[in-house]
Amino acid sequence: MNYNLNDAIKNSATGKLGMGRFKRFIPLLTGEKRLMGLVLIAIAVNAGLDLLAPAIIGHVIDAYIKTGKYQGVILFSGILLAIYAVSSVASYVQTRVMGGVGQRVLFKLRNVIFTKLLSLPIAFFNQNQTGDLISRINNDTDKLNQFFAQALIQFTRNVFVVLGAGVAVLVINVRLGSVALVPALFLFLITRFITVWVKKNNAINLSAGGGLSAEVQEALNNFKVIIAFNRQDYFRDRFSIANMKNYGAALRAGFSNNLFTPIYDLAGNVALLAVFAYGLYLITQNKLTIGFLISYLIYVSRFYDPLRQMASIWATFQVALAAWDRIIAILAMESNLPTITDIASTGNQSVMEFKNVEFKYPDGKSVLHKINFVLEAGKTYAFVGPTGGGKTTTASLMARLYDPTAGTVYLCGRDIRAFDAETLTKEVGFILQEPFLFSGTVRENLIYGHSLLAGKTSGQLLNVLKDADLSKLLGRFPNGLETPVSVSGESISLGQKQLIAFMRAVLRKPKLLILDEATANVDTVTEQLLDEILSHLPKETTRVVIAHRLNTIENADEIFFVNGGEITKAGSMEHAVEMLLKGKRAS
Repeated sequence: MNYNLNDAIKNSATGKLGMGRFKRFIPLLTGEKRLMGLVLIAIAVNAGLDLLAPAIIGHVIDAYIKTGKYQGVILFSGILLAIYAVSSVASYVQTRVMGGVGQRVLFKLRNVIFTKLLSLPIAFFNQNQTGDLISRINNDTDKLNQFFAQALIQFTRNVFVVLGAGVAVLVINVRLGSVALVPALFLFLITRFITVWVKKNNAINLSAGGGLSAEVQEALNNFKVIIAFNRQDYFRDRFSIANMKNYGAALRAGFSNNLFTPIYDLAGNVALLAVFAYGLYLITQNKLTIGFLISYLIYVSRFYDPLRQMASIWATFQVALAAWDRIIAILAMESNLPTITDIASTGNQSVMEFKNVEFKYPDGKSVLHKINFVLEAGKTYAFVGPTGGGKTTTASLMARLYDPTAGTVYLCGRDIRAFDAETLTKEVGFILQEPFLFSGTVRENLIYGHSLLAGKTSGQLLNVLKDADLSKLLGRFPNGLETPVSVSGESISLGQKQLIAFMRAVLRKPKLLILDEATANVDTVTEQLLDEILSHLPKETTRVVIAHRLNTIENADEIFFVNGGEITKAGSMEHAVEMLLKGKRAS
């Protein structure tokens, strides 16, 4: 399955995701309907009062200022003051309420995205850069929130005002209204013509920003290698290219976003001049009063000023739309590792069986070809072979990090796809060459993902370790269970990391434990400690050892040789060494 997010965005841009992508936003508004209704009422009040003011001003000019009845001027000035005060309160209410709604929606959206990421398989993360994913969670959601919490209010209010003012200028005087609204027709056509171009530039800009974040993230993650090889220049050049690409994309997006404003300004000014000129002509014909013309000009301004603001907001909307497309590309992803049901048992009680298994990566490269083998309970199996032969891929299929493209993997006689994630992680343990630890303490890393240990205190966990004869290993950590572990794991050694990983796996008591080069980077003393930890596994636990070093496989009950997509029984240790040497010479 293709998990490339950039391809998903192309599908969105070409309409393959359709309007359905906006339906995913509706659940985020759950519980906000009443507040949204209050905001709409406040917007309607604010817009209605703004449209009432010009009519009052025109009436005051004709009825009181021209006739010298200044008491009426004072009275209506007070009325206008009250109107503006109520309008300000309504404006504050809509801004205040919508700000809270926006923050809650942002909170929910980030939770939804992160939850979705947790449900996606390893293949997704292999095809997408971590820095770009971080940018989507942080930057893109913030762009969407800025539009939703701020620009959307102004946009909705301006729609009310524009519609009201447009109706007013046509109802009051059709001829003047026609003159006033002709430039708006051209604005509509121009906006419709350049909107796609603006959205495209914003999408490119957001993508370039994600690429820049990915470049920074990669450089910082590999900073030790950069220093060790003295290749700061290499990453400096890569960053410069990514930064320049981002700079160019930002310039193009900024230019396209700001193009609306001068066009709308020009149209508004042309409309005012046309109405003013035609209005003066009507005054000379005694068909219009000065107060009426002033009032009418205010209504025209009320029509075009919001359009100017909407032009700016429209650009913001295009940014938000591009950001939403990048977000929806994640939300639209579905795991290609579904749990299937009603699968009958094979009757074979072996721990694991591969039956005609084939595997091919998304790029089309075939890794395994019709693989068949059986792993019995309580035995130790070694998988050896040259680099790139398919050992780690085989281990990944055992742990269901991937599904085979053909054939079936059976766990305890059942299709491995019939096990839910929680049961599978309980039955299958996986220890990597470089285990990942979370920031916190040794205790928190030991209980990670273990439902039976999650609620235990340090004292209770220590008793569990004593019962498993593992507590003496805590002496390798200066503060025992409370030894701090940093984000990068630099606060403890690689050997200590592996001790934690091994203890964590043993405490789970899995039926199948996979060790993928798990002792390759540790010293002999630590390796002996790790072997001691493994000796505490239940007798029925099956071990699968993926290794290059021959001393790690000499005690295996059976050895498999993996090379060129084929897995064959190696027989004796001597035969395994011979096959390994031939494989290395061939590669």
